[in-house]
Amino acid sequence: MLRRPTDGDGYPLHQLVARCQPLDSNSVYCNLLQCSDFADTAIAAETAEGQLVGFISGYRPPQRPDTLFVWQVAVDGSMRGQGLALRMLLALVGRVARAHDVRYLETTISPDNGASQALFRRAFARLGVEAQTRTLFGRDSHFAGKHEDEVLYRAGPFDISRLEEELKEPA
Repeated sequence: MLRRPTDGDGYPLHQLVARCQPLDSNSVYCNLLQCSDFADTAIAAETAEGQLVGFISGYRPPQRPDTLFVWQVAVDGSMRGQGLALRMLLALVGRVARAHDVRYLETTISPDNGASQALFRRAFARLGVEAQTRTLFGRDSHFAGKHEDEVLYRAGPFDISRLEEELKEPA
């Protein structure tokens, strides 16, 4: 089941991210904020038993309120390969687009993260948009050589009516 997160998801999110290497872990407090203050721009996936198995966190940058920036996508190993990440991403974009007139999708992906690149390529194709890319945070200039570049992917504007159709149709 896909749903809006609650503050009760903060600690389970922390555990989920820890299981999803190589995702960067944040503090439990940060995860609590993602699930409370940023719940409108996040989505949780849980099993019938209530176990958190997927989560996407995002936010609307203050300077670009027409944009959803996806911060992190986490899918439990038991759920990978089933299209959960794409379902969560499209549902989240749909919810945020309807509520806030969002027409652009952004994220950053390191060059070695082929899975995230593939996920966002599929999402952009479903949204009928192409992405422009540029290095947002550089390995040497921002990470002291200890982390890969973070490449910004920005796509849009997408058409909300096309998105509504995509959410009805199975992929």
